[in-house]
Amino acid sequence: MLASMELHEQFVLFGRIALATGLGFAIGLEREVWGKTAGDRTFALLAMGAAAFVGLGVTMFPETADRVIQGVAAGVGFLGAGIIFRGDREGGPRGLTTAAASWGVAAIGALAGAGVIWTAIMVTALTLVLLESQRLPFLRRFRSKRQAPPDGA
Repeated sequence: MLASMELHEQFVLFGRIALATGLGFAIGLEREVWGKTAGDRTFALLAMGAAAFVGLGVTMFPETADRVIQGVAAGVGFLGAGIIFRGDREGGPRGLTTAAASWGVAAIGALAGAGVIWTAIMVTALTLVLLESQRLPFLRRFRSKRQAPPDGA
């Protein structure tokens, strides 16, 4: 039998879901700005769904919440596989970063849904830095040195 949630518990859960949605939207906006197929709404929905499932599991079924988290990770993994298998015209894989970002956004949603708010926010910032690393001047300088051909090549 399902236990009911008090009204204040429902508002707390909604706040966690709303935060996750906003964090996912921020990452999706970065993807959309650079012309990627999965954008702000897609990533916001991924984070929202993960937060809702995990938040409900942690709140209503704490003894089995680990299964909910496993289900979210596996489900988003299948979505990511679909993004990757789409491929490009030459047959090579495409969408690896978008697929990985979608998996990361689900993890951010899971963190927020479980109430690990500051970690969710910090992981969002870390994700944005990673996605923008090719465009950040101080990181781009290191990348160009690493990819430069050795002397005599």
